[in-house]
Amino acid sequence: MTLIVVESPTKARTFNRILKDKEGDYEVFATVGHFRDIPASGMNIDYNQLFKPTYAIAEDKQRIVDRLLELAKKHNNDVILATDEDREGESISYHIAYVLGFVNEKWPDFEFNRPLKRIVFHEITPNALIEALANPTTVRVNLIKAQQARRILDRIVGYELSPLLWKKLGKNWLSAGRVQTVGLRLIIEREKEILAFKPEKYYQINGIFEIGTQSEVKAKLVSLNNTAYEQKIKLTLFASEYEYSKTSITLEEKTNIVDDLAKDTYIVSDYSINESSKYPPPPYTTSQLQIDAFMKLGYPSKLTMKLAQTLYERGLITYHRTDSFNLSSSFVFKAKDYIKGHFGSEYTLDKPRGYKTRSKGAQQAHEAIRPTKFEKIPKTVKGDKKLTTELQKLYSLIFSRAIATQMAEAKIKSAKCLVLSAKGYQFETTFEQVVFDGFLKLTNPEFVDKHQILPTIAKDDKVSLKNAEEVESLTKPPYRYNDGSLVRTLEDKGIGRPSTYASIISNIQDKQYIVRDRGYFMPTALGTAISDYLSAAFPQLFELGFTSGMELKLDLVEEGEENLVKLLQDFYVPFKAELDIKKLDISPLEVKDSFLDELCPQCNLPLTYKYGKYGKFIACSGYPNCKYIKKIVRYLEGEFCPDCGGMMVIRYSFKTKKKFYGCQHYPKCTYLRFTMKQVQVTKPKEK
Repeated sequence: MTLIVVESPTKARTFNRILKDKEGDYEVFATVGHFRDIPASGMNIDYNQLFKPTYAIAEDKQRIVDRLLELAKKHNNDVILATDEDREGESISYHIAYVLGFVNEKWPDFEFNRPLKRIVFHEITPNALIEALANPTTVRVNLIKAQQARRILDRIVGYELSPLLWKKLGKNWLSAGRVQTVGLRLIIEREKEILAFKPEKYYQINGIFEIGTQSEVKAKLVSLNNTAYEQKIKLTLFASEYEYSKTSITLEEKTNIVDDLAKDTYIVSDYSINESSKYPPPPYTTSQLQIDAFMKLGYPSKLTMKLAQTLYERGLITYHRTDSFNLSSSFVFKAKDYIKGHFGSEYTLDKPRGYKTRSKGAQQAHEAIRPTKFEKIPKTVKGDKKLTTELQKLYSLIFSRAIATQMAEAKIKSAKCLVLSAKGYQFETTFEQVVFDGFLKLTNPEFVDKHQILPTIAKDDKVSLKNAEEVESLTKPPYRYNDGSLVRTLEDKGIGRPSTYASIISNIQDKQYIVRDRGYFMPTALGTAISDYLSAAFPQLFELGFTSGMELKLDLVEEGEENLVKLLQDFYVPFKAELDIKKLDISPLEVKDSFLDELCPQCNLPLTYKYGKYGKFIACSGYPNCKYIKKIVRYLEGEFCPDCGGMMVIRYSFKTKKKFYGCQHYPKCTYLRFTMKQVQVTKPKEK
């Protein structure tokens, strides 16, 4: 009997379900994630021993390790490691091997003193698992070294810079991070760009025309005597370029133009029709899934990754940490059969469609995120009581995207109509018609419904102006980042890796460096002060190019082309020299407070917002002379306690550092829950 070790209890249950007909051959055990790591109690990196890390078993995981040792002994050390296929999964396999006595640690290298089986798979399905068990491999040493390099780099930066922030700000819960701070800086710099933007008022004029059988056609005024009204302005931002447009029409000109148009005559100067193909987007990678889940479902990155992990471990999708567009031949041919059966043969392809990845260092051996079971279509998943609504929605998104990649392209006719006046004013409008819906039948049927028939219009047709519509507008600054746009920028700039994006966003939120405002990220005064100080004090470390370059070096360690110790030395020597200089400056760092229109009840000085270890609160600006503070109570709109009818309040646990939801009448009423799920929308009668 063989012991299979995985990291997740859900994964263990899926394995047991698949291997139930092989009962007696295998026993599956879950470590419940990482159990051996660099302790958080100190640096635990020995600079004098080539950056050797000190590892320890977490106190709350000792029981699991004892059970693992007991099971390994029971199975005569006949062990198969089956953790996830990425660096973190390989690292867990390494530590399993170590505690079982298979590894001799001789930093910076290590060796296996006995053969050890490792299986790798992209999906948890019967075929994939049986094939992996029949073809075991060995632990991939270079992936472990790449994970150790990242872990040590992040420990050095975090544990060396965080105490610097503590001295500067007097708060010992603050933290800096090699990648985290760059993610924060993107948000801070964008806020500065928004504040520096000077909005300008401009006007757009639309003509409402009667053209042939079309009683109301709206067309935009674009030029006068071939001189365009629209102006495009391009700005260079910290992480990108921003282009916006406005017209040259002022308030005074707008009135004159409208009067002029009323006295003019019009004809169709041109009407052209073109047919083009619209192709489906590629299957999901980790980053694209996070972007789409936010844009279409409103899911934050952290939630998306948590849901995707569950879907993977339940065997419904392939591995969700990937940067590859590859799809297996098995999938594309089954997809063709599915498409033919559900939509008709005209929606299938003669040969499978493939996509080229744009991601630097993408792992081409991996697969994109796709469903693993064609019997698990979104309709049947909706009836699965074991899957929450959130899981069902994300699965449907993944299923549709993957199937669409193997569907025929849509055929679209587009028409461009130009209306010219006798005085030289030119208007422009466009129409679209879906000739063949192709993949849109699955992914966007609403688009098809809106674009049915092109109007019958001919060149030189006479046109009647029914009305001139005046639209007053302001030029808009760049948008603040949200989960989707921040992930897209991190990926484009090579900052972090797709599997780290959710934790980057989560960390800077948890530290109160940023807050969400209607889905967009806004920096706090604390976050701004920290970002500005660190980017000025360590200009190279927190530059986009330096951070992305380090990611490429970590990839080279994974590929066996970069030496782990050399990478760490090349980083640490200049970093330490810069750090020693900055430690000499002990001047405090000022955080510019946001004042309220309210005075302190104790000393009459203005109140201000502050950010502490457990969130935002109100305090006196006269601190430390006056120590008045007040909690900010945040109510859940439309939510009432089912026990007493009081309003539901967002609270924060000092022990777990997590949100929960309780009644406003606590401690008289002790009702609480830990999810956002609404219990009652209308207020019940109070008892």
